[in-house]
Amino acid sequence: MTQKTHSPEYQLAAGAAKGLPPELFRDAFAPRPLPRMRTDGPLTRRLPAGRRAAAAWAPHAVIAFLTLVTVLISAELTTGYHLAGSTVLVLSLIPVGTVLLAFVRPTAAFWLSLIVSPVVAVGAGSAGFWPWSPASFFTHLIVMVLAARATRPAIAGWMWATTVLYALLSEVFMPGVGSSSAWMLFLSSLAMLTTSLVHVRRQAAQDIAAEQSVTAVERDRRTTLEERTTIARELHDVVAHHMSVVAIQAEAAPYRVENPPPELEQAFATIRENAVAALTELRRILGVVRAEDYEAPDAPQPVLADLDGLLANVREAGLTTEKAVTGAVRTLPQGVELSAYRIVQEALSNALRHAPGSTARVEVGYVLGGLGLRVVNTAPQGLVKPSPGAGHGITGMRERVAMLGGALTHGPTGEGGYEVTAFIPVAPADDETTADTVVLETGGDPA
Repeated sequence: MTQKTHSPEYQLAAGAAKGLPPELFRDAFAPRPLPRMRTDGPLTRRLPAGRRAAAAWAPHAVIAFLTLVTVLISAELTTGYHLAGSTVLVLSLIPVGTVLLAFVRPTAAFWLSLIVSPVVAVGAGSAGFWPWSPASFFTHLIVMVLAARATRPAIAGWMWATTVLYALLSEVFMPGVGSSSAWMLFLSSLAMLTTSLVHVRRQAAQDIAAEQSVTAVERDRRTTLEERTTIARELHDVVAHHMSVVAIQAEAAPYRVENPPPELEQAFATIRENAVAALTELRRILGVVRAEDYEAPDAPQPVLADLDGLLANVREAGLTTEKAVTGAVRTLPQGVELSAYRIVQEALSNALRHAPGSTARVEVGYVLGGLGLRVVNTAPQGLVKPSPGAGHGITGMRERVAMLGGALTHGPTGEGGYEVTAFIPVAPADDETTADTVVLETGGDPA
């Protein structure tokens, strides 16, 4: 079976048809309703709720008003041609129909406006306004703006070129007649250019907003990973210390017993081997999160007992602080002590940055089921401006608390300050050391 071939002219026309914009031709009747205006602008958001909802229909009201003005102008001008009242009404309402259609299907309204323009011009006898009568002249501009707004800038160029072609053909078939083409082409070019610029600006703003949203998500994700890496580095040092102690004690234990049985020696040897193997595996796995320039600290990781030194440093930096410790003070797991210290440290750093001249209060509560922390600062005082931060502090505190199965809340206070509270659950231990209930208050002015 032979395949049917088309002429080069047909293939060229088919290729050109495929390159035509679908919004203007194949999808001309697709619904593209005019959306309501946003009411979050600097003026509309000051309106009451009821008036703000009505203000959203402002574009529709403006277009309806312009259409009404067009009808009145058309009726006034066509009255001079001694036409019947019904004819004047029909000739006035036909252009209005194109505007009403443009509210829902603007591209179809554009083609309808081109079709009815010569009919209205001939019927009204507007010889001095060929090929657009006064009514169809203004309505065609309105329809073009609505269609360009609902599509894209390229479609605005196609509509203007189609209007130019229509005007040239009208001049060919009706030469010597007074023409409104020059004014139409000039005003429509300005309208299409303005609409396209507004469309491009709005699209650029949407793209920037979307890019900023993606960037914010990626920044939060990167911050979370960085904080988890920092936590992993610190816990590596804590766990490595304990595993080393286990290995050393397991190796020395047989020598503390006179004539230990072989089973006991083998048990301690197994404990030591497992501890060394676990330590080696821990260093191998956790080593991938260390930066190339990271060096393990020489001093032990800080604990809650070191808070006094932290508060002294903060006071020297210019932040008045006070501390309150309540409950039965006891030794907590080192990971809990370290995380609690870091949370207090970060909260005080935020107070230094964002509330210069304020007073901060640190509360540490030892309760039966865990450890409670509360750091609250007053509103900033003085003339020193707050310095912006990277926004990583809250993320780091949340990651530390979540790692230990706790809860973190934060937010501004009613007096203009800021408050961070955290609870870290701790399982009770039989051999934990306790002290009497202590309530300790310390404070002082900056050095």
